[in-house]
Amino acid sequence: MKADLFSFLSVLTTATNYNQFIDAFTPSTLQTLRHNRRSATAQSSPTTSLSAATDMFVDKTSTHSSVTTYYGETLQQSSDLKTNACCTAASPAPHIARAISNIHPDVIQKYYGCGFCVPDEVEGMTILDLGCGAGRDVYIASQLVGEKGRVIGVDMTKEQLDVAKETREYHADKFGYDNVEFHLGLIEKLDDIPSLTDGSVDVIISNCVINLCPDKEAVLRSCHRLLKPGGELYFSDVYASRRVPQELKEDEVLWGECLSGALYWNDFQNLGKKCGFRDPRLVEDAPITIENGAVQRKMDEMGHSNLEFYSATYRLFQLDCLEPHCEDYGQAVIYKGTIPRFESGWALDDHHYMEKGKIFPVCGNTFNMLKETRFEKHFDFIGDWSTHYGIFDGCGTSMPFKSSAANGGVSTKGGGGGGGCC
Repeated sequence: MKADLFSFLSVLTTATNYNQFIDAFTPSTLQTLRHNRRSATAQSSPTTSLSAATDMFVDKTSTHSSVTTYYGETLQQSSDLKTNACCTAASPAPHIARAISNIHPDVIQKYYGCGFCVPDEVEGMTILDLGCGAGRDVYIASQLVGEKGRVIGVDMTKEQLDVAKETREYHADKFGYDNVEFHLGLIEKLDDIPSLTDGSVDVIISNCVINLCPDKEAVLRSCHRLLKPGGELYFSDVYASRRVPQELKEDEVLWGECLSGALYWNDFQNLGKKCGFRDPRLVEDAPITIENGAVQRKMDEMGHSNLEFYSATYRLFQLDCLEPHCEDYGQAVIYKGTIPRFESGWALDDHHYMEKGKIFPVCGNTFNMLKETRFEKHFDFIGDWSTHYGIFDGCGTSMPFKSSAANGGVSTKGGGGGGGCC
């Protein structure tokens, strides 16, 4: 632990531009909005409030056009965001902080994500980043997969991709290798990218982007098709406590700010299962607060003050052997303590933290998520499938977010405490 703390502090003290480094994981929109919240409320303009309902999002083409304009032209840097939904409050782990410190300042300035969405144990793997923007997460992943790995970024906004491509040589020199590629395109139409073939990707990541997409089912189906068996979709996004009303969906700013396109959490889980991801697992979550007085006031006036938003990271495994619910076969696992940086214990999701050397009872799905994936070598497995004992204790269908008021209001992101960012 002392070594990790020392390395993290070293990154902070050696970064060439401290403010730009901090903005990489705490975008300046959070600081700006907190300082100017009162003035924003008093001096709101039409661009910061909910616009009148129009035909703006009647079809997918207009949605794509609006999002492209918003992220390609309206937003020039993270401080231009109108709310704090698309920003990251928690500090990154030391190894992510080190990776961020190697990234070009122009890429950092164009970061609009809502989490750190690269999972553990990815060295040598092929990662696809959906909605990669200017490439921050691509260049983080590039360092984590190493020279033998590969990272592919896809985005529909040319202005963002230009930044990613223009800094490619800089990062190749910095890392000592070039293992990235970028493609202009829609994440609903990944078939249009020739290099993306069925079963060719180990991990798919996405950072607060799928909610911007009007055809989320097409995205999830493509992800399932592209992943190798045992691969996973690991992504951070925004979810709602109930279905978002149409009048909010028709607001350009709120859609671009990652709120209006948020899926109701249960619709997302059902959609994931429909697309082949039979047991979506929540990794962490935190409540989102809209720290823009004009936007919040407008939502209240429209009668939606009880609509809550959450930032959440999910992992969805491509495993046909998973069942719709957690079934009990009397199985257990023992974690070996061999995943780098997690010698004492490791968490598969928000309710499966396994200590090294301790027998940990699991349902059949968790058993397979560990045994039929890249994590197998890190566990010993106990039991078989000969006897079924019924539903696994605690398997339910209530709202999963621990940060919701109904579940105690404790954030699982960044060590708790909630906050305004996802």
